Amino acid sequence: MEPFAALLLVQDHDRTLDQMRHRHATLPEREMVSAAESVLAALAAEEAEVLAPLSELARTQQRLEDEAQGLQAQADAAHAKLYSGEVTAIKELQALQADVEMLRRHQGEVEEQALLVMEEREPFDAEVARIAAARDVATADLATATDALARAVAAVDAEIAAETAVRDAAAADVDAGLLALYERCRSASAYRVGVAKLVGHTCQGCHLTIPAIEADALRTAAAGTVAHCDNCGAILVP
Repeated sequence: MEPFAALLLVQDHDRTLDQMRHRHATLPEREMVSAAESVLAALAAEEAEVLAPLSELARTQQRLEDEAQGLQAQADAAHAKLYSGEVTAIKELQALQADVEMLRRHQGEVEEQALLVMEEREPFDAEVARIAAARDVATADLATATDALARAVAAVDAEIAAETAVRDAAAADVDAGLLALYERCRSASAYRVGVAKLVGHTCQGCHLTIPAIEADALRTAAAGTVAHCDNCGAILVP
């Protein structure tokens, strides 16, 4: 195969590979994964805002419940002593009875406070439950999206591998020096074009016009002459 024709074929395959890689990077499944991850991140932020006051209320409730239990234990001990027969003096018995009543009353007050805290917790607990349910849905959505992305990536990877094999086979027909020059031109080109046909006075790589004198000179040059587009730097093929 004529070297420039083979090089144009390599360019066609490289263009196809560029399109495949772009498709690989912009798969819609990536947006699905990103969306699910964003939902989970937002839910985590919401949960953090709810858990801070909820944790404080939980600590307050626990403290009150512990205090109520302590008061109950003291009241029970005083009540047991009151009827144990250990104390016989009337004044001491009356004092114990007063202690029992005071401790029971205080216990009731503390338990009432604990109940109020429990009521205050209810909307926070409900919000935590709502977030947990939403997180379960978002987690399932993320798993589905991740699986879909993996399958889509695998499919495009297989296409890229197949196209790369064909491209490499085509590149084998090109002189190593010419292929290296093509690679350098393509890497430096904003259009990702290393070689392009010259149609009339127009470079098909950048679709800009080159001077007629240069175009005519290239068409009359010896076979194998290498010339470049002044606009995009591609190797021109008349």
